[in-house]
Amino acid sequence: MKKIVKWLTAFAVIGALAGCARTAPIDNVNATVSAGHSAEQVKSAILKAGIQRQWVMNETSPGVITARQQSHGHVAEVRITYSANSYAINYVSSINLRASGGRIHKTYNRWIGNLDQDIQLNLAGSAM
Repeated sequence: MKKIVKWLTAFAVIGALAGCARTAPIDNVNATVSAGHSAEQVKSAILKAGIQRQWVMNETSPGVITARQQSHGHVAEVRITYSANSYAINYVSSINLRASGGRIHKTYNRWIGNLDQDIQLNLAGSAM
């Protein structure tokens, strides 16, 4: 009986560690925008990137956009603040992404990284 308890304990520890391997520190983005862009161009680049990545984007006030990504029962909500000089993407909440203690499922960080990359590409395209 003791051997069974030891094996079950070992499997529980291994399972817990495997679950942690799928999480990472929550990524927040703070990006500088190159000179020559207006706040309206930054806003447009953000909205376009969100649409490209299937985020639901809502301008909640001047300089602030809330964005929501939903996929396969997983939901993430972020707050994007922007100006002519910079933008920031900050975690607000999530469902089914194992958010706890400043960590979250790696999928969230991939979503944010892709959104940031597309914003940068859209800004580069609008600078021409």
